[in-house]
Amino acid sequence: MRTVKEVSDMTGISVRTLHYYDEIGLLKPSVLSEAGYRLYDDKALETLQQILFFRELDLPLKQIKLILGNPALDKKQLLISQKRMLELKKERLERIIASIEDVLKGDNKMDFGVFSKSDMEQMYRHIESSMTDEQKEIFIKEYGSMEGFRDHFLDNASSEEAQKNLAKVVEWYGDKESAKNAALNPENSQIVEAYGKRLDQVTRKLAAKAGADVNSLEVKEIVGEMDFVSKQLYQMEDVTAFMLDMADKYVNNAQMQKGLDAVYGEGSTLFIGQALQNFYKSDK
Repeated sequence: MRTVKEVSDMTGISVRTLHYYDEIGLLKPSVLSEAGYRLYDDKALETLQQILFFRELDLPLKQIKLILGNPALDKKQLLISQKRMLELKKERLERIIASIEDVLKGDNKMDFGVFSKSDMEQMYRHIESSMTDEQKEIFIKEYGSMEGFRDHFLDNASSEEAQKNLAKVVEWYGDKESAKNAALNPENSQIVEAYGKRLDQVTRKLAAKAGADVNSLEVKEIVGEMDFVSKQLYQMEDVTAFMLDMADKYVNNAQMQKGLDAVYGEGSTLFIGQALQNFYKSDK
């Protein structure tokens, strides 16, 4: 067992912060001594480590508490996702530092544009290398050859509509390199499938609240959980722009409402859109 002071010295977290984590129920001490002092065992320290990982990803404490309180939490999968998110954060910071160095040298190479033809060719090569023989046969049958499919892919990617969509993707990911990295380095398929199922579960839980006040704590907590799962699934550090775009479609696209209502319940799509708009607009 370790005292608050010992845990503070070990982790660099202030005693005051540890007391606050106890007060809000985020990290309770393992036991209280007869004198009333907080004591922490190794399990509590593991939880603190998880909290610190999440704080590095800039997640609010209320969301961290919600995640760690999930009885279905897969710690190994969580660590894999945290590692990936921190790697993306590290890569983004390295790009920012490199850009600042270029500016200081008088050589400003900052690029926030849409994918170039060479970018799309790189993505195509990645897509083709990931295809099974059966998938290739389908495209060969459809386009005559893989070269035919390549030409079709690149022609479509250079269209005005595709470039607008790609610009939106860049906005979601924060910069072109992050969006490109997500496309070229997708998560393990099993992890993606797991997070996809989890997102569906959270969406159903939110849909079940249709008619509730979108300002209520219970609705905001579910959207907060959706925020975390979406970050993992889409490999984004911040999903605000993405979620607000989706919310706009949920609220204003009658065809989408009809399709999703058939899955999640009548009126659920509009409610989910309004809940997302309220959560992300009020969060800024």
